[in-house]
Amino acid sequence: MRLNLISKLALATGLVLLCTMALFAYLNLRSLKGLLLQEAISEADHITETIIRTTHNQMLRDDRPLFYKTIEEIGNQQGVERIRLINKTGRIIFSTDDSETGTVLGKHSEVCAVCHGGPELLLTASSKNRSRRFYGKSGAEFLGITNAIYNEESCYTASCHFHPEKFKVLGVLDVVVPLDRMHSLLDAYRSRMLLLTLLLITLTSLSLTYFTQKLVNRPVRELLEHTQMLARGELDGLVHSFAHDELGELADSFNTMTVNLKKARQELEGWGRDLELMVQQRTQEITRMQAQLIRSEKLASLGELVAGIAHEINNPLTGILVFASLIQSNPKLDPVLKNDIETVLRETKRCAGIVKGLLEFARCAPPQKSPCSLNEISDAALELVRHQTLFQDVTIARNYSGRIPQLLLDPNQIEQVLVNMLVNAGHALRGEGMVMVVTGIDPAQRMAFIKISDNGCGIPEANLDRIFDPFFTTKSNKGTGLGLSVSYGIIQEHGGHIEVQSQEGAGTTFTILFPIPEADATAPSPADPAPAELPAGPASG
Repeated sequence: MRLNLISKLALATGLVLLCTMALFAYLNLRSLKGLLLQEAISEADHITETIIRTTHNQMLRDDRPLFYKTIEEIGNQQGVERIRLINKTGRIIFSTDDSETGTVLGKHSEVCAVCHGGPELLLTASSKNRSRRFYGKSGAEFLGITNAIYNEESCYTASCHFHPEKFKVLGVLDVVVPLDRMHSLLDAYRSRMLLLTLLLITLTSLSLTYFTQKLVNRPVRELLEHTQMLARGELDGLVHSFAHDELGELADSFNTMTVNLKKARQELEGWGRDLELMVQQRTQEITRMQAQLIRSEKLASLGELVAGIAHEINNPLTGILVFASLIQSNPKLDPVLKNDIETVLRETKRCAGIVKGLLEFARCAPPQKSPCSLNEISDAALELVRHQTLFQDVTIARNYSGRIPQLLLDPNQIEQVLVNMLVNAGHALRGEGMVMVVTGIDPAQRMAFIKISDNGCGIPEANLDRIFDPFFTTKSNKGTGLGLSVSYGIIQEHGGHIEVQSQEGAGTTFTILFPIPEADATAPSPADPAPAELPAGPASG
């Protein structure tokens, strides 16, 4: 069974009120019962005091008939069940109930246990401790209270009295009163509390139902209808404004969400028309990023493998070199074997050089970055290669941008990368041609770049995806194929990347991009200088 919001709130509130009122009524009844019982004890104790004071002169005169007559008259009053007089030996010498007269009570009876129940005899006790509650044969509850009759000076000095002075208590007066009036008051109060609780729950439930229907249920129903419209794809409807409270804010949020969803649908419809082109672009970007990740993983894995192999090879190579050198310097060496030992030394040293190169590849040192000028690093690299024989008939042209800010680079590592690429360009030209070095800023990627272009033989399309792989080379019997791999790792450590464009027979262009510091990304820069051409020169020692 499904309950609506109003029923749930009314039921929950009713239960809370019922529990609260029940607890309140219980505590109130308990407190009232205690007060009424205390009042009954006080009234019963007042009766005992009244009897003792009223009959004091009668006891002094030992006028027992008048004394008993007085007690009997008081006992016949409404609100008194029974009065009895007990002497110090526990014998009932008089009772308004004639059947009890002459009966002897033990020390452990209810009346005597007040003073004789403990390890020591009590001569005085409070009214609460002198009272007792018990049920009669008819099931009615009664309250009994005892009061001691003390042996005062006027008692033991009277001529008619026979009690010696050493007796402290002459007897006990016991009064029993019914508690039916207390129970009647409690029952009446309990009935009033029950009616009040039911009335309060009814009024609260009706009020809560009315205000919930007006302030909560109606706005929630409208919001529910609006959400159902949104689920059906109807984005033109709006929720009517409510009062300035949380539900009003919720309605405004729903309207804002509807407007945003409508705009988003329009944008999605616009994107859907160009989805194929966007997918192709994203696919190309993902493919390029995946290739870079695969290349990075290859370099990392190969670096670990190379480092381990190089260490394992380096130790025996060192031993071979040491012992071969010792054999060569031995004067007892047979001259016939001298050439063989020299061959061993030469080849071992060549192996050591290869191992050293492998270690340099595997242990790519972290860059020591500092603010540097990309144009100055390019000039330093060109100065190192332009006098080599490889560039004897090669024209080197520059086109630097003056807008490039200082970049955080390791100049030595970047110079190593540029030298490696310039040498590769020289090999691709095969003795003659042109190398173009261009620097600038790519506004789309917000990165600085340097391009090294040549009009050499180019790279076959099948090899473009492999040129950064370690040990891959197109130079027969030249190099180890580690140059571009090491360069790729260095640029990646600087937060940049390398792009390559090549056409077989037309030339190749390597583009290296570096991140620009955020503080300089939007700073104004001077105008670009005019292109310059470096004269080629002979190789220098």
